Amino acid sequence: MALRASELSVGATHEEIVVDDLTRTQCVQYAGASGDYNPLHHDEVYTTQVAGYPGIFAHGMLTMGLTGKMLTNYVGDGRLTRFGVRFSSQVWPGDTLTASATVEALRQENGVHLVDLAVSTRNQDGAEVVKGSATARVDP
Repeated sequence: MALRASELSVGATHEEIVVDDLTRTQCVQYAGASGDYNPLHHDEVYTTQVAGYPGIFAHGMLTMGLTGKMLTNYVGDGRLTRFGVRFSSQVWPGDTLTASATVEALRQENGVHLVDLAVSTRNQDGAEVVKGSATARVDP
């Protein structure tokens, strides 16, 4: 069912868990899908002993992709016209991420109904790991 401007209001929020207990396997699967084999995301020895991190961590773009999943679940496939984020904190294996979109504005541009959204993804401790914005086409 398509999202309708007439059913939205500024301040309304949609929220969903986009990953529950992120696994190392999911990080490796993303490396394979993206072609980004940076050892920080899969090689524990390199990450801890050479780079000095406490352990491997997820690709930022994996977190953005999970956040995008929430957006398309909310607004529908093929409706996003803009989506951008800033990475705020690292995501670790074991993290559970909850993404949200809050309506900032409802507007029309050249006869097309649009919704502007503030986007945020937080881990199980409430720390924001992604912050951004999106715009989507909506039905009247």
